[in-house]
Amino acid sequence: MDMVGRFKLLVLPGDGIGPEVMGEVWRIIDWLEKRRGLQLEISEGRVGGAAIDADGVPLTDGTMAQALSVDAVLLGAVGGPKWDRLPFAQKPERGLLRLRKEMALFANLRPAIVFEALVDASPLKSDIIRGLDLMIVRELTGGVYFGEPRGIETLADGSRRGINTQVYTTEEIRRIARVAFELAAKRQRRVCSAEKSNVMESGVLWREEVQWVHDQEFPDIELTHMYADNCAMQLVRNPGQFDVIVTDNLFGDILSDEAAMLTGSLGMLPSASLGAPAADGRRRALYEPVHGSAPDIAGKGIANPLAVILSLAMCLRYSFDRGAEALLIETAVRQVLDGGMRTADLMQPGRARVSTRVMGESILRALDKAGG
Repeated sequence: MDMVGRFKLLVLPGDGIGPEVMGEVWRIIDWLEKRRGLQLEISEGRVGGAAIDADGVPLTDGTMAQALSVDAVLLGAVGGPKWDRLPFAQKPERGLLRLRKEMALFANLRPAIVFEALVDASPLKSDIIRGLDLMIVRELTGGVYFGEPRGIETLADGSRRGINTQVYTTEEIRRIARVAFELAAKRQRRVCSAEKSNVMESGVLWREEVQWVHDQEFPDIELTHMYADNCAMQLVRNPGQFDVIVTDNLFGDILSDEAAMLTGSLGMLPSASLGAPAADGRRRALYEPVHGSAPDIAGKGIANPLAVILSLAMCLRYSFDRGAEALLIETAVRQVLDGGMRTADLMQPGRARVSTRVMGESILRALDKAGG
């Protein structure tokens, strides 16, 4: 935030449907500036395949420097079949991983909320998922995605072996556990920690360190432990038992996508990736929808923009301290869905199928009514 109260936001539309859904966010930002007095200094950059095509790399040093200097980054999506044949180190996703690593975004927050209007869109029975509101807290900069050694090697007999290393330290586990407990303190005061301590030494350490943080710092928050595979089953069997789930990078990647589908569509789920607070209290932060680049529908004008719109709401709440505006957006989304508007991914009998653009316009109309 600069001296005159403007927040600095870097927008990275990315690939596939990223630019399409981000277009609707631009319109909401314009509404917030005109109608709610939000002051933003916005820059735009490239990441992923878009950066590869224009700059030859998935993320330039210049864009990385911008990301480190702003209050928040809002990202659309990266990747697509166009770049599948590139070497692993040059793929679009490496741009996103670099952002997460160099911004030290260790805490990934993925809410899974079932809007009442979408209860019937879930693959689960309505009595199982009605009222679902859980938060998955995924450790984002450690574990098997970043551990060393890693790679593919050729053995003496000519066969090959792939190597990835699952590794965590005390501090990496304790800091993500603190985020989970702090969130739970503002919710239903329950944390479930998921790992595989029955077969993995890193899981044993995870369980012991999460328990230490609980006992020493948050004894008034309920803590349970669960094997990650059982957690996956329980998310389908009885998701309402969970409030906050904290887990490592690999299991968090899997469990959060599973939880996302409970809501009816990946197109509904936002996420926030946060760093540690600096001396001034500021956290580096990146916000993005869970859905990915969806190249099969890119350019057709049918993508669901609600996940990235809700990611903007998370940005307003966690980075800009504008909880009232975040609530306005979330209420507008709820009202539009209650009114029967659906993009293709959410389509149900008797509902109005709308384009990306019309969904964005519908959110703006709801904002006019609620917060004009």
